[in-house]
Amino acid sequence: MKFESLVAFRYLRSPYRPAVLRLVTLLAVLGVAAGVTTLVIALSMNTGFRQAIRDRLLSVTAHINLKPLNPEGIHNYQQEIERLDRTPGVRSIEPAVYNTVLLSLGGRARGIVLKGVDPKLAFDAGEALAHVSEGSSSFAPAADEIPVLLVGHILAEELRISAGDYVTLTSPQGSLTPLGLLPRAKRFRVGGIFNSGFYDYDANWGFVTLASAQALAGVGDVASLLEVRVSKLDDARQVADALLARAGPGYLATTWMDENRALFRALSLEKLVTALFIGLITFVAGLNILVVLTMTVTDRARDIAVLMAMGTRRAQIRRIFMLEGLAVSILGTMAGLVAGYGLAWVLNRWRLIPLNPEVYAIPYVPFHANAFDAIWIAVAALAISVAATILPARSAARILPVEILRFE
Repeated sequence: MKFESLVAFRYLRSPYRPAVLRLVTLLAVLGVAAGVTTLVIALSMNTGFRQAIRDRLLSVTAHINLKPLNPEGIHNYQQEIERLDRTPGVRSIEPAVYNTVLLSLGGRARGIVLKGVDPKLAFDAGEALAHVSEGSSSFAPAADEIPVLLVGHILAEELRISAGDYVTLTSPQGSLTPLGLLPRAKRFRVGGIFNSGFYDYDANWGFVTLASAQALAGVGDVASLLEVRVSKLDDARQVADALLARAGPGYLATTWMDENRALFRALSLEKLVTALFIGLITFVAGLNILVVLTMTVTDRARDIAVLMAMGTRRAQIRRIFMLEGLAVSILGTMAGLVAGYGLAWVLNRWRLIPLNPEVYAIPYVPFHANAFDAIWIAVAALAISVAATILPARSAARILPVEILRFE
């Protein structure tokens, strides 16, 4: 062990230091640990929210929406799917029909978003329909040949719907009769109740077959858009450009990032602001290290003078105090990382902080600790702590032995 390290660590472990100095050193370690722990938990929460919202959102929505510029929809959607399915990066393509309808049952009614899907493709493409809490996820009609509807569990609770109930869906896109334009209405049987985990979809969405949605909307064999899912989420923009190049003019492609740009931009800004403001705690802990070393220099001025009189160089004196501050910082940082990641794991594992899903879209606070965050948090904490050692280390190195030892 080098001379500087030996002196620095021996002094930190010395039982003969003043009690006040030992207390302040302990508070400096706790300050660094508290700052690091808080920062880890805050960033884990932000990352958890981002990942949970993204995963739940993409369980019911596409990675890329290929929309026709023609308001009449896509007539030859089967041929388009076969042609575009060979695009590199594409995992699946499914047609969809969207319509806003009125769902009514026993005098109770609610407006919902009705999505028509291809039963053969819907379960492979999305995850929402795979989580059915009641009934079945099958779109196969029963003996009465009445088409099947799947609804979200929050909507089912609100309207007191159970699997097997019969409901009426009314479309505002009506039929022209001698009495005027009348809305189309069709009877459906609730085949299952799904739980996607995303409040908006569980409370406002329903799924039927593509043919049923087309019939209710009165549009014939037409798809509103093509929903594309990609192999890698981060490649969505590149795949969208490739799809547009193959599809030719007359189409518009939007990615999941385009559709939810405001939401994810707000989450990114929140993460930055959180890191800056909670990082001030680590800055305050750095000031505690500065106080500890300043008090140490004052308390050990005579010892420093003796060391310099015996031939210790000023650079070595500086390194002694910088190593003392660095040791305090490393101890606090390691304790903070262990506490932060441990708490984040416990809070996420047992979902200890519940949320109102109507406000936050998810029922609990998720914590996803990122290993990369640990690296830059540790680097930032150590950098602040090392910066705090510079001033007292320089003060110690400027001590004049003759002035201190003159009256000894």
